[in-house]
Amino acid sequence: MKAWQYTGLAIALIFLGIQFVPIDLPEVSQDNPGDLLGSGIVDGEVADLLQTACYNCHSNETQYPWYSQVAPVSWLVAKDVKMAREEVNFSTWDKYELMDQLAILDDIYSNVEEKHMPLPIYITMHAEADLNDAQRQKIVEWAEAAMDIIAEEY
Repeated sequence: MKAWQYTGLAIALIFLGIQFVPIDLPEVSQDNPGDLLGSGIVDGEVADLLQTACYNCHSNETQYPWYSQVAPVSWLVAKDVKMAREEVNFSTWDKYELMDQLAILDDIYSNVEEKHMPLPIYITMHAEADLNDAQRQKIVEWAEAAMDIIAEEY
């Protein structure tokens, strides 16, 4: 065998070997009684946009694609979903204090308006999450209105 064949075999064995490293993907739950969508501050069109562009990472309703089971991509998916849920988890919306909800809505407003969210790497694999300008504007307007609603309650 030539050196390049040994190298290829070594890479294949490493790839096969890492498949046996256990990965702890964040738990998925469809039963989320404290979800943002049940809070009464989201209408149908914005709810659809949030579910399409945000919920896969920022909720307990993650739908893992096939490649989330293949290392090393599975490690990245697990890390990204964990970090996204730590930032905001729409499934536990009712657990946030009012001031935290306002801060989250302000972050949504600025991140969506400035096209920081959804992340480009996510859009690469999920074209349906690529929001056009009108959709972004709809989310921005909703976030602003939702902040007003919550501020009135405070």
